Amino acid sequence: MTVETVEERKAEVLIKLRKYKLVKKETHEGAISYIINIPEDKEKAVVWCFLGAATVGIAAMNTLYKFMKEHELERAIVITEGRYTHAVKQAAKKKNVELLPKSFPVFDIFEHALVPRHEILSTKERDELLAQLKVQPYQMPQIKSTDPAVKAIGAKPGDVLRIIRKSQTAGEHIAYRYVVE
Repeated sequence: MTVETVEERKAEVLIKLRKYKLVKKETHEGAISYIINIPEDKEKAVVWCFLGAATVGIAAMNTLYKFMKEHELERAIVITEGRYTHAVKQAAKKKNVELLPKSFPVFDIFEHALVPRHEILSTKERDELLAQLKVQPYQMPQIKSTDPAVKAIGAKPGDVLRIIRKSQTAGEHIAYRYVVE
């Protein structure tokens, strides 16, 4: 695949980091769509890139909503180098659309030597960990949902992350974090 724009590069990185399976890539007027399979949820979604938009407003988002309805998709992820209007942010919450911030990386941040591996625990793993530690999630060390690594792997508030750091003395050090708003 040849990648020409920043938005396309971000989409490629997002699909790789979150382990989505690319089904189809289409070009639209002023946008590019990537229809993906989300393996853990067993559903399809769309990654929608607005190309060169300074501001993404309701009119632009209506194109996405129409596309979602035509293709019977419940979820979407929007990528742009511009900003989102307040109305778009409000509507996106109701329509199950994730708005990626402008600051989303154009490269795989986990390839950097100083960024440890982050994993989202499954519900079963999470319950076992909480029982083993005899704590409630809110009693664990926290990490904000706006953290770049959290955004990259798609963790949401309420998730528990396993963070695996390389250590010269211990080999590997595992820490757990509770994702908060």
